Amino acid sequence: MEENQENKIGLELKYHLIGWILFIICAIFFIASSLKNHDTLAFIGGVIFLIACIVFLIPLVRPNKKAGKDTTIHDDKKTYNQANSADVKIRAAD
Repeated sequence: MEENQENKIGLELKYHLIGWILFIICAIFFIASSLKNHDTLAFIGGVIFLIACIVFLIPLVRPNKKAGKDTTIHDDKKTYNQANSADVKIRAAD
């Protein structure tokens, strides 16, 4: 069950990475279009959008040194696995 959970987290991370990479590609095309049309305002917006996409991408590709190799997702001082384990135990008791 824990392995399935890790696969689910890995798949979700992969989808997040793909989504942000597609946003970066869109920002590059937006910048190229603004340069072709000599549109300064669109160029500034495209550059800001590209920078924002890169900022959001950094936590996904940078390893979390504090958490080590076990679990990198934390919520209210509980790891994702601990929270889900407790949820499974509660559901099993019902």
